[in-house]
Amino acid sequence: MVGDVHGHYAGLMSLLEFVGLTKSDRLYFLGDLIDRGEESAAVVDWVMVQATESLLGNHEYMCLEAHQHPPTAMAWRGWLANGGSKTLTSYADGVVAPAHLAWMAQRPTYLDLGEVWLVHAGVDPDLPLHEQGIREFCWIREPFFCSPKRFFPDKTIVTGHTITFMFPGVEPGQLAAGAGWLNLETGAYHPKSGWLTALDVDNRRVYQSNVFRRQNRVRALEEITVYFEVP
Repeated sequence: MVGDVHGHYAGLMSLLEFVGLTKSDRLYFLGDLIDRGEESAAVVDWVMVQATESLLGNHEYMCLEAHQHPPTAMAWRGWLANGGSKTLTSYADGVVAPAHLAWMAQRPTYLDLGEVWLVHAGVDPDLPLHEQGIREFCWIREPFFCSPKRFFPDKTIVTGHTITFMFPGVEPGQLAAGAGWLNLETGAYHPKSGWLTALDVDNRRVYQSNVFRRQNRVRALEEITVYFEVP
């Protein structure tokens, strides 16, 4: 599974080549394929063609919301200000392909893989799952990460959305973990980091490619993960 790509197609290709996927491997993306980077159109096209699964991220949601309104609406201004302008320029005619929009609209908000449960942002620890939706799955931060209790007794929630170096004691490129969750968003687009991360769940190995330095590395999950203790 791969953290937020944010339009870094070259970095994604470097990462996947480094991982060395086989035909038996299943590839999952945690959302936010688009915005901020220069190659969002290429990222979406590749994921669509390869028929790999990707969750709905808040950036895909903002893009879809903008396209439901006239270009002068607040939804457009909000999306463009959060990296949407670079997504538009990644398309030859400056317009997001209708097929890409239709594909984004079909993305699931979460995936249950048994022992691992994938979601872009997290869950509200105080609400049952059936009462939650876009606001929680695509946008939540502190209420989820700061909860001292596991949401699922028998599943680990794997997320993107919140850059890991925002957690106390976590350096750029390190993963963050807490009570029943693991965060893979290492800030590929951010000049402080540049690391794009993939997790091999079965072998508990973390593969990373730095989109700025063209550097690859692999670490054991335990070696690169910092556990966030709730005060």
